[in-house]
Amino acid sequence: MSREGRRLDHGGGGGDDVAGGVGVLVLSLDLLGQVLDRLRDPRDRKACRLVSRAFERAEAAHRRALRALRREPLPRLLLRAFPALERLDLSACASLDDACLAAAVAGAAGAGDLRIRRVCLARASGVGWRGLEALVAACPRLEAVDLSHCVGAGDREAAALAAAAGLRELKLEKCLGVTDMGLAKVVVGCPRLEKLSVKWCREISDIGIDLLAKKCPELRSLDISYLQVGNESLRSISSLEKLEELAMSVDVSRCDHVTSQGLASLVDGRNFFQKLYAADCLHEIGQCFLSKLATLKGTLTALKLDGLEVSDSLLSAIGEDCVNLVEIGLSKCSCVTDEGISSLVARCSHLKKIDLTCCNLITNSALDSIAENCRMVECLRLESCSLINEKGLERIATRCPNLKEIDLTDCGVNDAALQHLAKCSELLILKLGLCSNISDKGLTFISLNCTKLVELDLYRCNSITDDGLAALASGCKRIKQLNLCYCNKITDSGLGHLALLEELTNLELRCLVRITGIGISSIATGCKSLIELDLKRCYSVDDAGLWALARYALNLRQLTISYCQVTGLGLCHLLSSLKCLQDIKMVHLSWVSIEGFEMALRAACGRLKKLKMLSGLKTVLSPDLLQLLQAYGCRIRWVNKPLVYKDG
Repeated sequence: MSREGRRLDHGGGGGDDVAGGVGVLVLSLDLLGQVLDRLRDPRDRKACRLVSRAFERAEAAHRRALRALRREPLPRLLLRAFPALERLDLSACASLDDACLAAAVAGAAGAGDLRIRRVCLARASGVGWRGLEALVAACPRLEAVDLSHCVGAGDREAAALAAAAGLRELKLEKCLGVTDMGLAKVVVGCPRLEKLSVKWCREISDIGIDLLAKKCPELRSLDISYLQVGNESLRSISSLEKLEELAMSVDVSRCDHVTSQGLASLVDGRNFFQKLYAADCLHEIGQCFLSKLATLKGTLTALKLDGLEVSDSLLSAIGEDCVNLVEIGLSKCSCVTDEGISSLVARCSHLKKIDLTCCNLITNSALDSIAENCRMVECLRLESCSLINEKGLERIATRCPNLKEIDLTDCGVNDAALQHLAKCSELLILKLGLCSNISDKGLTFISLNCTKLVELDLYRCNSITDDGLAALASGCKRIKQLNLCYCNKITDSGLGHLALLEELTNLELRCLVRITGIGISSIATGCKSLIELDLKRCYSVDDAGLWALARYALNLRQLTISYCQVTGLGLCHLLSSLKCLQDIKMVHLSWVSIEGFEMALRAACGRLKKLKMLSGLKTVLSPDLLQLLQAYGCRIRWVNKPLVYKDG
């Protein structure tokens, strides 16, 4: 429990008569709502709801945002429990379909005007145009909709959303069926659009983008990554009438038909761009584009050129023309050298995010320049920059006290480097994958001072042992994401130390051959916030681990148990118990019979959204079960390997 939660709980009591020694029944719902707003930890808010009906009523009247995990309670939640909702997230609501969505919003709208302004339906593949029509009709104040990764969504779904005339933000990423016709419906019906993403909507052409530019003059942010559009689209975008009055970010990453001339026409005369992402869309940067960068000198804050041929002279020009840059992306720009980085950062002293992933020519000299000129840097990505070492990182750690994220994957750094990085007390994210020279000693340095750490990647750091995890758990108690894949010296004892990480949500333990169900039981009982767990090739994990997960890991949503020694009984109990589980990968479960798979899948078919199994099961599982899974919107990935199972 957080400090705020303990303060409320001080003095014992509980119920409606006593809470922290003060009767809450005399307080108004508005005051109680303000108290709840000051509790940053969701667990503290939940504790208040559980011990006091007054707090429960206050939250019901005051709550503005909701993320639903199951579809069954939706009508009650919208109609009675939380009438003041403004933001509704249904992206994790398994088996959500048109009928369920329509019934929920129609029932709630019948009792009064819904206040919902923002709805997230990302990956809600069961929702189609009928459900969207009902949603738009019931929510007259709708301003933002996220339909990302609904791969079956097309023009009819876009037409349904077009009825929301007040829509300002729309995400259609990877809605593969949306064409120019669907985009036309949206832009005509929603002329107030300010933010739009049609990333991966590869049926949209220059025609659709041209109409968008004509009909949506308020557009501020546009993502057209991976579209098969060319320079015509960029010229259309540049003609937006109010563009000079607005900040605009444009993402044209991987638009193969865009040229340097097209980018130049987009920038020409538009001196209010803030962000420009042109990753992997050009073979080289032309002089015509470079000459236009100067027009963005006062406003451009983010520039991504990932995967392009970037020379030292280009970086020098960028440094001269874009002195207000806060973010620069040069990932996989193989020609980047120390000289280029030095000339860039000498003038761009405001940089906070620098991505040099796979720029394998840079050395400690580049880090020296960054440390000397960019004292406010917060994010530094150096994956596969194998020529840097602890000397360069010492200068970064000494001169960049605000560093919050650093990626050193495959850099070969050692414990001495971690000793220097331990000076960065604000560090939140540390990635050390494939750094085999790191040992428990290095983790001890980090644990002593980097107490705010929330994400740590130790992939294939195979010198790490249980002692290192003990140090980590004692000092870095806020860790939420931890990758220990292939750290094969770790045993159940090490997992016992990790059980102290109460905020842990994502844990990857792939190929830890020394752990058993005992270690998994420790994780399950201690890490109650766990959402994702990877146990692939943990060959000694058995039913004991699954039973512990079934009992204690009630928030688990994604699980990988491929190659584990579990049986049909353990699998069935797991899938029937975990009500939040939506994604499970279970390849090569040799001890699970056909009947075991059948019973387990039937126990969870209404909740699963993604499933990974051997293709051999396709022909032996009952057809009605597979049809039922499909009807509930579950996507099955079949792995084409021989089906092998053993008799108990």
